[in-house]
Amino acid sequence: MADDLDFTGSLRMPAARPAPAPTAPPYEPTIARAFFESAGKEERIGAGTVLFSENEKASRLFLRRDKMYFLLEGEVSLVAKGKAIAAPKVGEIFGEMAAISDSPRSATAVAKTACRVLSLDDKAFAQALSKKPEFALMMLGTVIMRLRAMIAKLPGVPSAEAKESTRVFDKTLLATMVEGLGEQAVVRYDKGKIIMVAGQAGALMYVVIEGRVAISIRGAVVERVGPGGIFGEMALIDQSPRAANVVAEADCALLAINRNVFLNLVKSEPAFGIALLSAMAERLRNTAAALN
Repeated sequence: MADDLDFTGSLRMPAARPAPAPTAPPYEPTIARAFFESAGKEERIGAGTVLFSENEKASRLFLRRDKMYFLLEGEVSLVAKGKAIAAPKVGEIFGEMAAISDSPRSATAVAKTACRVLSLDDKAFAQALSKKPEFALMMLGTVIMRLRAMIAKLPGVPSAEAKESTRVFDKTLLATMVEGLGEQAVVRYDKGKIIMVAGQAGALMYVVIEGRVAISIRGAVVERVGPGGIFGEMALIDQSPRAANVVAEADCALLAINRNVFLNLVKSEPAFGIALLSAMAERLRNTAAALN
């Protein structure tokens, strides 16, 4: 299939091909601040206050929602297993992984001094993303940079048992994407066929519509992806070589998305960006667990 798909405006409005897009931008404090200011609120935090605790998880039942923070003033320490692991600087964000992926906190955040922060819960995050979609691309680039660094540290052949990836896109959103991009965006692979090879350039990312694929690193299967799951997004976003091999474990139908289509989806469909960020945050957490 030719890599000439495009998408603009909404899921139902294909358009002419735009100029090639730039790579995902590195972390930029001004973009992050504008994002937090668009839907968040300012909070003043006293010295010694615990903003969140290790292994804590949001509870809809008790109306407690995970928040992410942008540091305006002061000093914050992140502590995991009793050891200080990071100290966000003014202009940086923290707490975003648990808030995005709905997973337990991996560290405790304590205000070392009186602080001023901008905060967003998951509901406000969705509102902000619809106003400032460029933040999603920036965050995806940051997460992928961390992932690539972790993958490079995996000792020899990965020993973790391969797990089934979680569904990234629900049935409704997936059906809407397939309808909007059209049959020309669907590619099919028979069982046993190689879909991608580590080291290749990444022109496309894929969403599984039917079937299942196996992702392997250095000869070991590390993840299996079924309907609603994604793969190939890392190379597409940061335009680096593929990090893994992928083979069809069953006859597959895949939705192929090129870079221009991807960028327009992030901008026009906040739900797409939120789902992708959540999936990448979960993958980062699983890779970190494999290293430990």
